[in-house]
Amino acid sequence: MDRRCKTTIETLEKLRGESLQAGGPKKIEDQHRRGKLSARERIDLLLDDGSFEEFDVLKTGRGDAFGESRTYPGDGVVTGHGAIDGREVFIFSQDFTIVGGSLGEAHAQKICKVMDLAVRVGAPIIGINDSGGARIQEGVDALAAYGEIFHRNVRASGVVPQISCIMGPCAGGAVYSPSITDFVFMVEESSYMFVTGPSVVKTVTHQEITAEKLGGADVHCTKSGVAHFVAPNDILCLREIRRLINYLPSNNKQKPPMLDLRDPPDRTDPALDYLIPENPNQTYDMNVLIYSMLDGAEFMEVQSAFARNIICGFGRLGGQTIGLVANQPSILAGVLDNDASFKAGRFVRFCDAFNIPLVALVDVPGFMPGPDQEHGGIIRHGAKLLYAFTEATVPRISVILRKAYGGAYLVMNSKHIHCDVNYAWPTAEIAVMGPKGAAEVVFKKEIQSASDQDAALNEKMNKYREAFANPFLAAKRGYIDDVIFPRDTRHRLIRTLQVLEGKEVKGPYRKHGNIPL
Repeated sequence: MDRRCKTTIETLEKLRGESLQAGGPKKIEDQHRRGKLSARERIDLLLDDGSFEEFDVLKTGRGDAFGESRTYPGDGVVTGHGAIDGREVFIFSQDFTIVGGSLGEAHAQKICKVMDLAVRVGAPIIGINDSGGARIQEGVDALAAYGEIFHRNVRASGVVPQISCIMGPCAGGAVYSPSITDFVFMVEESSYMFVTGPSVVKTVTHQEITAEKLGGADVHCTKSGVAHFVAPNDILCLREIRRLINYLPSNNKQKPPMLDLRDPPDRTDPALDYLIPENPNQTYDMNVLIYSMLDGAEFMEVQSAFARNIICGFGRLGGQTIGLVANQPSILAGVLDNDASFKAGRFVRFCDAFNIPLVALVDVPGFMPGPDQEHGGIIRHGAKLLYAFTEATVPRISVILRKAYGGAYLVMNSKHIHCDVNYAWPTAEIAVMGPKGAAEVVFKKEIQSASDQDAALNEKMNKYREAFANPFLAAKRGYIDDVIFPRDTRHRLIRTLQVLEGKEVKGPYRKHGNIPL
């Protein structure tokens, strides 16, 4: 080896070593002390062993707006591509040990490069956020850099799955990139998101609040709905991302991967025949049906602690990924309210964008009444779910278990908004409203004129229940394709999904619809 070549190789080794060292052992140790992994440790845990190929290891910024020439190896972010269970993904992981993971021009260029490649190749994008925000020293260049990332988030939406993992601070304008992506993961007690931090809140509103109370994982998991998944630490969070990827296709031109869990498609569960209580006002847990009918009793619930009166998540039937939307009678009787409508509507639109069939399990007494819901926009939010189901062109199946009343029945993937196949259990009740409310309206005069109004009300309620508290009138009209035995639900759904596999829908030309946001 000649001297010049040796010098060049030594230079390369030195530069790569500086980049791989990140902020140095002390700062990495500080990360560990906070219960956080380093940027590269996160990538190593997330991706298959030895699959990571890094881009822009040597990239640095141009210096800052104050004329200082200092640059940082890798510019505070690690980018590249690798595999999850053999399937290609693109990734960026912000490095908090280098100037707090702050985003500057070169930092953003690295992220934009992998986002562009992901869209061209047709592979998911995973972003691990751990950043102090925009790099103040770079001024408007840092703001422009955020704009470039936002632009790519929007262009990639519905083309490839986008997953954000918040593993530290994410504040100010930085929060808008994760919020545009499809799924947001957060880590308890070490990640937070907010547009304005505690110090600004104190200055403007004179309120004292901690970062955790303002925008921690618990807040976004239970109240705001920003976070879809929450984990107790970095390791479990990364494991859940791997699990989610296995349910999803790589892009909008592919179907989700099939996975045979060796669960017989014709398996029945006689216990389901007794799931619905005799008392129509008694609750039960919808999860009993969900875990019974899905392959291997495996279900990945999305936003499990937000709007708990509706359940959304991914499972498999006959090896095929499905998106499941189900009312939860044990929480608020399974009514649709503002949060439930928003949660389910967004989930339905994701499934439709990525060729994931939809199954709705219906037990809904109506929309949540009251001035708080009306003033909060229940009309607008309910319309989101109606729009999402109606717009969806993937295979759509619904099973009505018990109550299906009024407008909520229509919204929950009914035949009238062109669901492909609608089943009902023998316990289904399909009507404009519940027996009590209906009797009070239809038989108002008879009840008021009766000597015993309570007895008259009960009599009329029973009369209404006999006429409508069953699925047979709807079946006679063709609004229900079949009344099935509960024990056979799994088999019927799998068979129907097979029939609908080749479904094609062509709508009128349009740029896009105008969903009531």
